[in-house]
Amino acid sequence: MKICVTSTGPTMDASVDPRFGRCQYFVFVNSETMEYEAMPNPSIGASSGAGIQAAQIVVDKGAGVVITGQVGPNAIQTLGATNISIVTGASGTVSDAIEQYKSGQLQAAPGAPAPGIPAAGMPAPGMPAAGMPGAGMGRGMGRGGGRGRGGGRGMGGGMGQGMGRGMGLAAPVTPTPPVPSQPAQTLDEEIQALESKMIEIKAKLEELKK
Repeated sequence: MKICVTSTGPTMDASVDPRFGRCQYFVFVNSETMEYEAMPNPSIGASSGAGIQAAQIVVDKGAGVVITGQVGPNAIQTLGATNISIVTGASGTVSDAIEQYKSGQLQAAPGAPAPGIPAAGMPAPGMPAAGMPGAGMGRGMGRGGGRGRGGGRGMGGGMGQGMGRGMGLAAPVTPTPPVPSQPAQTLDEEIQALESKMIEIKAKLEELKK
């Protein structure tokens, strides 16, 4: 997973910049290899819309998580539309922030999607914790009518209605097995789907800028 950390400098030893839209640098880190790429924030001097412009950069770079301090509602909406997680509370250097995120010490920003890497013992984003109640509601209505004629010239009719509501407990979350490598053809199809999704996202961003 690629993680974006707002930074005051272009290295892993630079301090975390608490600003998102007007941070000095973006540092994009591979969470597995810790290889990184740094780039200056071109929207730092924007008169308005800095958060949306910064969000567009993160989307274009393919990041799955943003680690920063403060994020405006427009940037949260833009990033949330692409399921990019936003976490806050990091301190120290960019390297420190990555470790804090991996160990589950950081919290999702208000109104933002849940972090992409769950803390130890916690369920994956969007899944209930083991043993926690999960609500399910079902509603059904049925009407049936029958009419029959026999030798005794008898007639009968019946009407019935039923409604049901149920609550259940969510099943414990089991670890997801490793996903095997996919054929090149499948990967090409996924890339095409992602490119189509990016076109839709960019169109939404253009509408938000208007």
